[in-house]
Order: sequence, then structure tokens, then C-alpha cells
Amino acid sequence: MKRSYTISAGLAAPLGATFDGAGVNFALFSHHAERVELCMFDGAGQETRIELPEREGHVWHGYIAGLRPGLKYGYRVHGPYNPTEGHRFNPNKLLMDPYAKRLTGSPIQNDALFGYKAGDPLVDLSFDPRDSAAYMPRSVVVDPSFSWGSDHPPQHPMIDTIIYEAHVKGLTALREDVRDRGTFLAMASAPILDHLNKLGITAIELLPVHAFADDAFLAAKGMRNYWGYMSYGFFAPEPRYMRDGDIAEFQQMVSRFHQAGIEVILDVVYNHTAEGNELGPTLCFRGLDNASYYRLAEDRRYYVNDAGTGNVLDMDKPFALRLVMDSLRYWVEVMHVDGFRFDLCSVLGRSNGVFDRDGSFFRAVRQDPVLNRVKLIAEPWDIGEGGYQLGAYPAPFSEWNDRYRDQIRSFWRGDPNKAGKLAKRIAGSAARFDHDGRPATASVNFISAHDGFTLTDTVSYNQKHNEANGEGNRDGHDHNLSDNCGVEGSTADPKILEKRGRRRRNLMATLLLSQGTPMILAGDELGNSQGGNNNAYCQDNSIGWVDWADADPVFLEFCQRAIAFRKAHPILRQKRFLHSQPREQDGIPDLFWRRADGEAMQVEDWTNPELRLIAAEMRMASGTPDYAALLGAIFLVLNAGPDTEVQLPEATSRGIWRRRLDSSRFGPVDEPVGDKPEPIQKDSVVAFVLTDLVGTDV
Repeated sequence: MKRSYTISAGLAAPLGATFDGAGVNFALFSHHAERVELCMFDGAGQETRIELPEREGHVWHGYIAGLRPGLKYGYRVHGPYNPTEGHRFNPNKLLMDPYAKRLTGSPIQNDALFGYKAGDPLVDLSFDPRDSAAYMPRSVVVDPSFSWGSDHPPQHPMIDTIIYEAHVKGLTALREDVRDRGTFLAMASAPILDHLNKLGITAIELLPVHAFADDAFLAAKGMRNYWGYMSYGFFAPEPRYMRDGDIAEFQQMVSRFHQAGIEVILDVVYNHTAEGNELGPTLCFRGLDNASYYRLAEDRRYYVNDAGTGNVLDMDKPFALRLVMDSLRYWVEVMHVDGFRFDLCSVLGRSNGVFDRDGSFFRAVRQDPVLNRVKLIAEPWDIGEGGYQLGAYPAPFSEWNDRYRDQIRSFWRGDPNKAGKLAKRIAGSAARFDHDGRPATASVNFISAHDGFTLTDTVSYNQKHNEANGEGNRDGHDHNLSDNCGVEGSTADPKILEKRGRRRRNLMATLLLSQGTPMILAGDELGNSQGGNNNAYCQDNSIGWVDWADADPVFLEFCQRAIAFRKAHPILRQKRFLHSQPREQDGIPDLFWRRADGEAMQVEDWTNPELRLIAAEMRMASGTPDYAALLGAIFLVLNAGPDTEVQLPEATSRGIWRRRLDSSRFGPVDEPVGDKPEPIQKDSVVAFVLTDLVGTDV
């Protein structure tokens, strides 16, 4: 027997389903709807529909007393079905609440999810009358209150930040000593936290955790959307990462990370949704008000596709922008996350289809008192015209620097004409980022990320090997700038293994000795391989998971030492750019490029295509305030050539240089340096520190 409900006017704000202790207020935006039905489901799955009675500024709302958290619900929205005008209302399709804080699961692949009749000659111009409720997850009313106790976000400044990009399931699935593997709870387990703390990580960047859907073409092959870049629920944690379906599990994870001194950054996908193009399913926004959420083409039947996934959200539309802003604030204020990495962020910066660094999204974020105090990182491109915008974002955004990845890989594999580019990258990519008061930390440097080869695969494969993806090895990019060091893939040859190990140490050392904000891909410190797969987006298996059992303890120890070295030397992690300007304290330039003989680099040196060694004498930047100024120096040598000798700069009268980091060595090093040229092994990175006579940094 259906339960009867009495609905009253309620309020137009906040949007979503809000429990106030006595009942639930429902508020849903739809500009072009003609009426909205709230659909409530009992324990047996029986549906009760009731119309939202009020409409205020295109927000439909109503209040039902007596409802409690745990209620399962959705919406059916009535309006015109006229795709050529951009309208795709179909009340036969149960819709997720775009502000739902919890979902019961994921959509089940079925033709009933489509608003049109699959196979009809009219394609999406046809209208499908089938009910999709059996295949749609339910939205769930939640009580978001959580006892945070004395939770204090670490709030590490960017100069001290070391990011670790990880997948919730991928990092934990193969840890035998972790309970509830593949979940938020596993992420914050003692073994994972202990590993990250010993490594020296200050922030973990999680691949998408917003509720996401599996692509139909993957489901047809028995595969899943592993990475999760198909979000459709911007407030709800992905159900597959929860043990019992309680959002408190995510909050517990964040709290434990904070207790361990680690910040939590979310990789968020607001540029597009899982509904795809005109042939995609009707899950939420398309059925709520297609024309008010998506950027439509001139022929409004079709979608602008600057994300390459079928659609993009339209930040020129006020309620699409409000959705994103409300979501971001929710994850900060209620879930206590410490920052965001914005997938294909150039989409969000488009106004009337054109990228605008002062556009509505950037303005909204920069003035927001909640969001302008957390870490904001952009993936500074999309596939649309004018979408590549590396260095063009406004403060306080930092940006993924793919030029850094490409040019560091190129230098170490021996490509010509790369020494000058390497120098620019390790000095913070000033030509890109030193404008409008942006700090050197705006460049997020990385050698590898989820998209592409792992660090181990970068030195083990010349070609991608994506056959397991079932697309004939056509997917994934071909511009890997990798080098297999003599054999494609796995080998037992000790000479090749030694060369690969040295190359990995060189790449990791370069990353951690560069100005900017370093990001490490989870598993790289262990020697994790994906077997040459550079697009493991659908590999929810041992290909995509981090292999802990076969970890390389020698390389792990090197990574720990390199991170500790970076943390110990403020010269390597500055806000100000180094421009070879003399300092007020001593008149010495803050950056000096030297040849192996100790003399200054000349134009003909930089333009030598065969140059394989550069040396940099670094100090605190000119203009550094007295309270942060240091008189010390670091001398870096990056040698992609043969064995050689390098003449170090003359030390101070009461100081000496000491060799403190050397990628050609397997263990720690701390050796004083005399006046004679220092031997530098082939293919190595060496860092010298200016100390006093007893070995203390000057």
C-alpha cells in the first residue's frame, strides 16, 4: 500500500534535498520545465509521485514533514521534447537529483535510459516511452553532520607541497595488509598513511571520486570506466569506493589524512558529464533542462564538444555555474577537502565559446571566500580551438605543466637541442608563469601522471602497448618521449636494468630539484609498471593497480632521500623566480649557469645541439625579504653525457661545497669537495651544498 504524503510550499534554497530535523525540503532548478514530479521509493522499491507545488525563479520546490535521512528519491520532469530547439524532456526517465549527496549505485546499461528509441530511423528525434527507473540509481537524503573533532587541515603552503596522484582503488587493491581494499577507508589505513609519511608526501590528489558512470561501449566489452572521468553526480561520492554506502566514510578518510599531516586534493570533472552527445543516456541534466546546462551548437540538436566526450557544461549559464560553485564549496565545507585539480579546465574558462582568463568561472572562484583559500590546480587545456592555455591562468590557480614532462624526458633520453629547454624547466618555466604576480609554484611539474606511461614504463618501452583496451592499440597518444634502453619491455639483462634504474633516478631527481610544485604518480616510487599501457582508463585490474609485491626498495629509498633533500633546502622551493639578478645581501646573482670548466655559459654553448650537461648555481631569489633570506647556495649538475669532471664555483672563505645527492650512488652521500674539478659520472644528477667547515648549511 502506497504511503500518502502532504506537501507544503517549502523554500527555493538551498537546492537539493535538505533535512532540517523535522522533514525534507526539495528544490530543483529547471527553466523550461512545465511541471516537476518528486518520486519517492519505499523499501520494496514502490514509487510514489508527488508534484512540487511552487516555482520561484525557475526553482521548483516543496517541503514534506516527517521524512528522514535514508529516503530514496528521484525526479521526473515534464516539458517539451524538441531536440532541434535544445529541449529533451522525457518524464518516462527517472532523473538523479543533481544535488544528491549520496547515490545507491550506478546506472545499469539498458536502452530504457535513452530519451529516444534506440534503432529508430529518426534516432534522437524520436521519443522513447519506456520507464528507466529500474536501471537508475536512487538519490538518497542524507544527514551530512559529522563529528570532525579537532580536525585541522594541514594547510601546507605551495612551496612546501609535494603532490602524490593516486587512484582510490588502484593504490589499495593489491595491499594484502589493508582491510576494505578499494575504498575510501582503505586509502586512510595505517599502512598507506605510513608509506606516504615515510616518502614525504604532503598532499594526495585523488582521481575522480564524484559519482561516475561506465561508458556503454566499455560495458559491452565487459570493462569498466576505471579512472572515473565520466562524472554525473557532483556532490555524491562514487558508491563503488564506499564499504557501507555512508558518506561518513569519505569524511573519515579526510580526517585521517589530516591527522597524518596530508592534504586531500580532488581531481574534479566539471567540464562535461556522463550523458555524452545527443545519442547518450538521460540520467540527469539532459532531462532536467538540457538547454540550461549544456553548451549547444548552432544547430541546437547537437552539443559543443570541446572536451572530446560529447558535451560540455556551459559556464555562461547561471545555474550551471552555480552548480559547480555549490559543489566545490560543499566538498570544502562539509567534506573538508583541501583543494581541487580541474580536468580540462579550459572548458570552464570559455565565455561564448572562447577561453577568457577573466571569465565568469574564474571570477566566481577568485572572489569566493571559501574557495580562494584552498589549492586550485588547472589542467590548462581542452581540445577546442584555442584550448591550450599553459601559463595563461589567473592567480591563485596553479597548472599542470606538460611542457615540463616532455622536455625533461627528451633531455634524459638524449634528444638534441634540449639542454636549454631543461634549464628553463628546472628554473620554474618563468616565460610561462612569471606574470601578474604569479609564484614559481604555479608550475606543477611532473614526469608521469595517470594519463600516459608510468615512470618505469617511460624507461622500458618505445611504443605504447594498449592491446588490452580492445581498440587495436589505436587509443592513447603516441608522443611518449620514452626510451626502452635497449629492449622493449621486461628483461633480465643486468646492464639494461642498471641503465633503466639510473634513468629513473635521474628523472625523479630532476623533478625534485626543480623550482615549482612537484607531483609524483602513485607507484612510481615503487617501480610500478602497466606493461606499456599508456591509457589504462578501462583497466580495473592488475594493469591499472599499483603492484606493491614487486616494489623496488632501492629506488624507493632514493625517492625518500631526494624528497628529504628538497624539504631541507628552501633554495629549491621558492615563490620568487630566479632571473640571474644580483641580490642585495651580497651582490651575487641568484642563478648562474656554468659550463663543466666552471666558466659562464655563452650563447654558443646554449645553441650547441649536442650539449648534454648543464650546471646551475642557485641561491635565494633576488628580492627575497630579509626574514626569508639565506646566504647558502646549491650547485646542481645534470649530465646526460659521458663521464666528465666539473669545476665548482669558489666557496666562501669560511665554507666548502659538499656532495649531498648523487643519482649514480645507491646510498646516502655527504662528501666534502676540494678545489680540483669534481668527477661526475655519466648519466647522473649531482647536488652540492655550500656548507661551513663543519658541514652545516650556510
